[in-house]
Amino acid sequence: MCDSVTTFMSTLKRNAEAAKAFKEILELRHEPVAVKLVKESENFPEGYPIPEKQLSYCQSVMQARHGNSFMMPTDSHVCNVGASSLGMMPRPEKVASGEFHFGQKMHENIGAVKKMIDEGATVPFKTKGSVVCPLKDANFEPDVVIFVDIPERIYWFEPLCTAEKGGRVTYVTAPFQAACVDITATPIITKEPNISIGCFGCRKRTDLKPDEMVIGIPGPAIQGMVSRLIRYKDDVIPKANRTG
Repeated sequence: MCDSVTTFMSTLKRNAEAAKAFKEILELRHEPVAVKLVKESENFPEGYPIPEKQLSYCQSVMQARHGNSFMMPTDSHVCNVGASSLGMMPRPEKVASGEFHFGQKMHENIGAVKKMIDEGATVPFKTKGSVVCPLKDANFEPDVVIFVDIPERIYWFEPLCTAEKGGRVTYVTAPFQAACVDITATPIITKEPNISIGCFGCRKRTDLKPDEMVIGIPGPAIQGMVSRLIRYKDDVIPKANRTG
């Protein structure tokens, strides 16, 4: 019991310190958001409330950046598009065929929509729900940490990502499924950060601002980024134009 309590407290402290560093050094508008997808064989982390009414996954993420926390079993998810991408259920037939998103009248034909859906990431394991909360309040190791902010703030993750191995950064995104696919399933599968400039669902269902975008960072990468970010604090960051 003592060992489990110690682990619990050290994880919470480590996450809180990381959240503080990101928020203060990058001057973030919002709290970094921690996400855990709970596998069928796992228990839900304790201490997080089930929402009073069903939420879409993107709504839970956008509310968590304002300080809210959620434990969401599958039946708490109102959006089957998101829940199926996160391993909670099979993909609904109308989504898989493209019919559902074709109804939004953005694409020229249903085949184009199906291609978009087929090429989107789906987590490769079965889950029974999600826990979404501010990183500072996470007593678990997150699968993904999500940041929502203006492009200048999100920009700094590019040097943080390339500082050690170099190269260039490639992002995969689409007009739909920003939260569930682009910034959650994709980073989990690729083990690389991924950016979305938002999607129709996020911009319809949540308070995502017109000037904001989102990035998902694989949870295991967070601590290394913090140590680099601290080095940037008094050197490279003050040299940049950070107005806005």
